[in-house]
Order: sequence, then structure tokens, then C-alpha cells
Amino acid sequence: MTTDASSSPDHSPAEPLVSRGFWQETWLRFRRRRLAMSALYFVCFLGLVALFSPCIAGTKPVVCQYKGNLYFPALGYWNRAWENPIFRKDRFRNRYPKNLAAKDPDSWAVWPLVYQDPYRRVRDDEWDGQPGNPTGADGRPNRHNWFGTDQSGVDVFAQMVHGTRIALLVGFVSMGIAAAIGVVVGALAGFLGGWVDVLLSRLIELVMCIPSLVLILSLIAIIEEVTIWHLMAVIGVTSWTGIARLTRAEFLKLKRMEFVTAAQALGASKFRIMFRHILRNALAPILVPITFGIAAAILVESGLSFLGFGAPPPNPSWGTLLNSGRVMIQQTWWLILFPGLAIFLTVLAYNLIGEGLQEATDPRLRKAEK
Repeated sequence: MTTDASSSPDHSPAEPLVSRGFWQETWLRFRRRRLAMSALYFVCFLGLVALFSPCIAGTKPVVCQYKGNLYFPALGYWNRAWENPIFRKDRFRNRYPKNLAAKDPDSWAVWPLVYQDPYRRVRDDEWDGQPGNPTGADGRPNRHNWFGTDQSGVDVFAQMVHGTRIALLVGFVSMGIAAAIGVVVGALAGFLGGWVDVLLSRLIELVMCIPSLVLILSLIAIIEEVTIWHLMAVIGVTSWTGIARLTRAEFLKLKRMEFVTAAQALGASKFRIMFRHILRNALAPILVPITFGIAAAILVESGLSFLGFGAPPPNPSWGTLLNSGRVMIQQTWWLILFPGLAIFLTVLAYNLIGEGLQEATDPRLRKAEK
């Protein structure tokens, strides 16, 4: 009696091989680049610092119990309206340690890791055993002020920790605006063609001919009270041309592919073909200039703050710290070293991520590796 080999328990039918998708293949190729992965980890670390900045450095409790209720005063660093008004009513005046003990002996609080404020100078004996912050040239780094203090005695480490939030917001929000404008303009120009392409292409060239820094300064001069959100919007409105040109080129190439013809034959609308079918296939090369643009936006914001055209005080910004250090650059070297190093490492990290994405999504490099 013979048995079929296919029915034997030791011989199972071969499972079909499932090919990896484009994004999975891109991620695997990106992971092989150690510098790009290190840069990605560094940016993720900056994101955690920005998210938990009130827990890292501050003079307001992360959480406290006061008069029988729980409060989160540290949220005031994100938005002043989120700090409960009871502390203003009881005249705490941002001096929490002794006021909590004096006004409610049963109160307790969880404090940030470093008792320093990014907006004001810490006074003598405000925290038990901690002296007041030095000012001017005496504010060099010490065990209470790790990165020193500025001319007004405000701690540099606290300003840099909270300034991380502004640096990342400027990069992501401004390039989000630029990407939205650039993708829409480039998609319309590349897909519709004809007089629409001619008109939008001349618009792109016109914006590219105007120096971006001059245009930014002109727009800021019109605004009476400049905020960080105005700065993000202005940088985004002036940084979309490169994304638009690349999107246009990708749409010109992809609109002649077979899957577009099939979608048109099925009766899909132009809007659906543009943003559901073509954009999904054009997204990979578009992500590269967006990543480089985040680094450029951080540099622009830092440069504007350094020149005194950035967000007004008391917003902590790396560029503002550089601006305060240039007055006494020889005596206050720490105001140049630490913020400059943070800007350099952040811009380098985004450039390395962009380079890694470019190499991971470039089909020519993929064929060369094989």
C-alpha cells in the first residue's frame, strides 16, 4: 500500500511568497543606514523633550494637591489659560514651594527634575538651599545652572528645553503649510496641463525669484504684533516652490501610466485620480524635500530670532539665546555654544534623515545595490 507524499504530515504544501510593499521595503532599506537611524532617534528624543518639557525644567508643580483638590500648574507652560486661576487668586506669583506650604500645610506636589524657569530669574532661597541665579558675565555654568544663565539671570537649560517645542513646531507646522500649498499647486499644474500649467508655473517662478528672507521680513513688517504662529505661517507660505515643482514633475510622469487610464475608464473624477491614485505613488520623492525643508525652516526661524525679528519675548527660542549672547560674546560664551550646538545637531539630523529617505526611495540606488 502506498501513500501520497502530499498527504504525509512531513510534507506540507509550499506557502506562496508574499512580496513586501513599497513602504515596507523603503523602511528596511532606511534601517540599514546607521547615520539616518541615529538621526531619527535624535529627532524622536527631541520630540520627547518638547512634549515633557514642563516635567523636565520649571518652577511650577507637575501635579499638586491644594485645598483638597488636584491641580496641574505645569500645564501653564503650554497655555497660560490652563493654569488654574486659584493660584492667581491666592497670589502665588509663580512662587509655589513656600506658598503651598504656607497656605495649605496638608498640600503636596510633584516637581520638575530641574527647578528653573524659562521665563524668569529664580530668586534667593526660592527653593530650599538653592541660591538665586547670577546675572550677566557671572552666569557661567554651575551645578544649579547647567548651561549657565543669560544677562537677566534666566536659566539657559530651561530656555533650551522649552525652546525645543518652538523649534519642532516651526519645522513641522511651517513645512505642513508649505507641503499643502506645494502639493496642490504642483498637482493641478502637472495633471491639468495647458493654460493651468502655464499660469501656475509662472507663479512658482515668480515666487522663486523673490529672496525668501526679504519676503519674510517684508511680511513681518506688516504685522503689528508678531507671534510664533505668524512666523510659522510666513515661513510656510514662502517655502512651497520646491515641493510644487517636484510634485508637478511627478504628476506629469505618472498621469500617463496605465493605472490612471484604467481609473479614467472606470469613471473616476479628476480629483479622485489626482489625490487618491497619483499622489499615493508620487508621495515618496515628495517626502525628501519636505524633510530638508524642516531643517531649513528651523534655520530660518533661528536666523530671524538672532536678528531680532523672531517671536517676541518671553518665548524661549534657540535663536533668541544666540541674539542675547552676541552682545557679550567673549564673556558669555555659553549663550553661543549650547544653543548653536542644538541648532547644528537638529539641522544635521533632519538632513541625514532626508538623505536616508532619498537613498531608500531612489530606484536607481536600489538597482545598484542588487
